[in-house]
Amino acid sequence: MSPAQRDSGTTERGRLRSRLHLAALALGALLLAGCADHFGPGLVQLAAGRGWEPLPIRNWVVNDGISPKAIVFCPPQDCVRPGVAALLSFEGREAAEMEKALALDPARLAREFAGSAKAKDAGKKPASTTTVSRFKLDVGDGILVEIRAKQGDRLAATAILYGRKDKALVMAIAVTTQAQAARDYARATWASR
Repeated sequence: MSPAQRDSGTTERGRLRSRLHLAALALGALLLAGCADHFGPGLVQLAAGRGWEPLPIRNWVVNDGISPKAIVFCPPQDCVRPGVAALLSFEGREAAEMEKALALDPARLAREFAGSAKAKDAGKKPASTTTVSRFKLDVGDGILVEIRAKQGDRLAATAILYGRKDKALVMAIAVTTQAQAARDYARATWASR
């Protein structure tokens, strides 16, 4: 087998793995939809007409002080950049703790999200690298978390816009496979708050 054929096989396996991850996300969303009877209102700028489907949110979050306002997803067959977007509201102690974490140490949240602490505890080297950066949009401040596979070109990007509205901390979160798309989806989500 020539090196070009070997590289082609590796690339194809990576694409297949990415498709399987997105298919699992879509299947999970469909299973949730079948088990619940209350869907969120959706998001105006990420509308069903563009491939975005609302997910059920009744009893979705069991933590006191956290409430989902809308959660939508766009599967690979409907979107060039498939993803998930959520509009969440935090109140009371949860709001204060989340706001502090976002303001002071978002990298810690990203490490916990990426599971790098578990890998260190198990003595394994992480299979990915996580970077955290702040960004500013015309609508407010945000945080971008990028988790990149050390091998291959897979990337998961999470953009978070946040701010206070009355006594609640409102967060627009978007997850997809490209940093700019994550920022764009987060901005669209923020517009529905």
